Amino acid sequence: MVFICMAPLFLLLLMINMKKILIFLENGVEDSEFIYPYYRFKEEGYEVVTVAPKAYTIYTGKRGVTFTSDISPKQVNVTEYDAVIIPGGQAPDRMRLNKDLVEIVKDTNMKGKIIAAICHGPQMLIEADIVRGKTATSWPSVRTDLRNAGAKVVDEAAVTDGNIVTSRSPDDLPDFCRSIIKLLKK
Repeated sequence: MVFICMAPLFLLLLMINMKKILIFLENGVEDSEFIYPYYRFKEEGYEVVTVAPKAYTIYTGKRGVTFTSDISPKQVNVTEYDAVIIPGGQAPDRMRLNKDLVEIVKDTNMKGKIIAAICHGPQMLIEADIVRGKTATSWPSVRTDLRNAGAKVVDEAAVTDGNIVTSRSPDDLPDFCRSIIKLLKK
């Protein structure tokens, strides 16, 4: 009987201590770069929350898959999250025009929390001005922008420099996620 009464308390404590991942969403996101980390981190036991310009709104990926956002940038308290993931595709070009999404990246970096960006995702890191002096990678068409923003650019599957993880393309998703998980377990 005591076990039954304590079960809700145990579940509440488990939820309070659950690590949380914030994943960015916008129209034109590379579907696989959203889906793969979303489910990979759920599989690891993390709570995954999607942030987009508008909460509870349907966004369409580059390949036609639809996703619904959980919250808007104004609802984000960066201290509640252990990592921020920025998928690529055409979405980061739209995301970087949203000052509140850019501010989340800046604030996350200032707090030393994990920021992971794949493919065109590093466009958000450039916009937040947090790659100067960092080693990073991206989709080939973003590399000149990274260099111009002060990053040392390399062509590797996944690059970790401090709290920032970058990756090139959907083919690198396993390395990308492993690198994030490695940082989360530190």
